Amino acid sequence: MSSFGFKCLLSIVYCLFLLSCQRNYIPKPNAYFRIDFPEREYQTYDSTCPLAFEYPVYGRLVSDSYYHSEPCWFDLKFPKYKGTVHLTYKEIDNDFDRFIEHNWNLLFRSVAQKADAIEYVDVNCQEAQVYGMIYDIRGNAASNMQFYVTDSVKNFLRGSLYFTVRPNHDSLSPVVAFFREDIIHLIKTIRWKEVNVKN
Repeated sequence: MSSFGFKCLLSIVYCLFLLSCQRNYIPKPNAYFRIDFPEREYQTYDSTCPLAFEYPVYGRLVSDSYYHSEPCWFDLKFPKYKGTVHLTYKEIDNDFDRFIEHNWNLLFRSVAQKADAIEYVDVNCQEAQVYGMIYDIRGNAASNMQFYVTDSVKNFLRGSLYFTVRPNHDSLSPVVAFFREDIIHLIKTIRWKEVNVKN
């Protein structure tokens, strides 16, 4: 065998040796940080607005800073989790159907493109005259939960949960589930200050 042929054979054997020493790469699945949640505890909001409710002590209730906001619009902020529940109160003045239509438009405008599904849960608390709907939004939508409640005569409150992070249903689902319970508690404790009884 010539020295050239021997060098070629040696090069091939060397390359095969290097290739055989490589480890097979197996990608790791995505993992998410463990999230520690606070103990549930609530405080009462009862001010000049025509409604009262309980909200978590680990949330910060502030007036909505949007320039079109109205006096009884709030943001319930959870800074540690980069979450906010936007709450907008409106007084009904013989235009209940318009409020329902506006609610639908806001819901579908905010989630239509990215939502995989929207599940509906009725709210029906006759004693407090609090009626409405909760929308659980599945998929990588910007908002994961929205709701409205009303006495269907004078008071209308709409809420929507948003996070200031890239929407990822898998990573956000434990946080959404945690704050969903707080939103349910808020809804269950709503009391209108002037309740109009229908005849």
